[in-house]
Amino acid sequence: MFGRVKPLDAILATAEKKSLHRSLGPVQLTLLGVGAIIGTGIFVLTAAAAQKAGPGMMWSFVIAGFVCAVAALCYSELASMVPVSGSAYTYTYAVVGEVLAWMVGWALILEYAVAASAVSVGWSGYFMGLLRSLTGFELPAALSAGPSWSMNGIDFSTGVINVPAIVVALAVTLLLMRGTKESATFNAVLVAIKVAALTMFVILTVPAIRGEHFAPFTPNGWFGPAGTTGLGVVGAAASIFFAYVGFDAVSTAAEETKNPQRNVPIGLIGSLAICTVFYLLVAAGAIGAVGAQPTSLGVQPGSPQFATECAGLAQQGDVPLVCSNEALAHVLRAINYTWAGDLIGLAANLALPSVILMMLYGQTRIFFVMARDGLLPEKLATVHPKWKTPHIVTLITGVFVAIAAALLPVGQLADISNSGTLFAFFMVSMAVLILRVRDPHRVRPFRTPLVWIVAPVAAIGCVLLYFNLPPEAMLVLPVWGMLGLVFYFAYGHRKSHVGLGRIEVHEDDADVPHSAVPPMPGASID
Repeated sequence: MFGRVKPLDAILATAEKKSLHRSLGPVQLTLLGVGAIIGTGIFVLTAAAAQKAGPGMMWSFVIAGFVCAVAALCYSELASMVPVSGSAYTYTYAVVGEVLAWMVGWALILEYAVAASAVSVGWSGYFMGLLRSLTGFELPAALSAGPSWSMNGIDFSTGVINVPAIVVALAVTLLLMRGTKESATFNAVLVAIKVAALTMFVILTVPAIRGEHFAPFTPNGWFGPAGTTGLGVVGAAASIFFAYVGFDAVSTAAEETKNPQRNVPIGLIGSLAICTVFYLLVAAGAIGAVGAQPTSLGVQPGSPQFATECAGLAQQGDVPLVCSNEALAHVLRAINYTWAGDLIGLAANLALPSVILMMLYGQTRIFFVMARDGLLPEKLATVHPKWKTPHIVTLITGVFVAIAAALLPVGQLADISNSGTLFAFFMVSMAVLILRVRDPHRVRPFRTPLVWIVAPVAAIGCVLLYFNLPPEAMLVLPVWGMLGLVFYFAYGHRKSHVGLGRIEVHEDDADVPHSAVPPMPGASID
């Protein structure tokens, strides 16, 4: 069972058939990383981070960026050795075996699908804010937000179902089912829109910064008040980790990079450093312009108590940053730049659906490869005869995404997504070390520098952030994992192609749907 390892040589033989041209230099790689990282998290999680850490969320961006950097260096070694799609699932299958690969693939559902739900909710907040600002129309609260959740129960008083989030999730799903073409030029335009919007935000808010808004700097402390989990600066870092997901675009591009041993670290560290500085400027502008103190200490964003407090403040005509569903637009409108707030809202409305698209691409790829490995029903890998897309798995994923987006707030969705991502990155960090011991002479186009320091630091960082997620998000991963193991032993263990003695590598079959990695300059996704 633990000895079932997908043959690494077979995977590499498949990869060699692609023989991609190495053309990316350090500048292109850095820009690719910046484009893949910047956007969703900073647009939709600023308010939730402020409720957890107050102005101290600036440190949260630094902590999350550091953990991403060391994890990315480990990710890059495996990406350069096993340059096929399938993400951490394929890496784990080739190194530590089928059971743990299944667990990683199962956890990646939390990364991609739940992240798509989080972005759908974020889009909903900006869409309704822009609509209200331009026309005065707004949906009833029951139809524009999901209920509040906590360990103590569910509160429907502030929302029942998020209809706009359902609409955007299903619209993107239908687009993927029918097939789509997203060019590098289109990606570049969307990246330019996001960067321009955030740059405008910084330019307009920095002059409005007031020093008193930064005090107290860490109202919930570094690890939250005693008896709480998921609050404070480190708790906010665990949530903000979501804002950096996308850096694996640089790791996966290792096979198209000139001199990867030098250029991959430059691209990774460079893009993460640029994004961290950019995020710090945006956070400083938001905090300094309107303040970012929690509604009350020790209260989780998205909880019934938090929703009640925000509703009370709204009735008084005082909506703080932490209560906003469109944080950046809210800040600009609060300092009398209504037109700029509307532009930020428009930028989010244009750019965020493409992020949902990429997340669903990534989820579809993982499901597809797992189905072709026999670990999921192979019917899921059926490709539509006309559309040439895996329509069944795409529809199932889209419905799951829409349901989660309808019923959960954005901060809780991001935390759940992070639990799966952190587990996958932890496994990648371990896989690098295991493979260094098991197969030390294997060709490594990129070698993680100081691997016996970097990989353990990455693993410890992932564990630290995981245990600083809210209790609900921490519980989701083991419960979800147990369900996955039940399914594996009931189905996948018996049907596995590797277990049946078939040596097959499906990651680069011609009809495999494309991954979540943005296309290289000059390339296109058909």
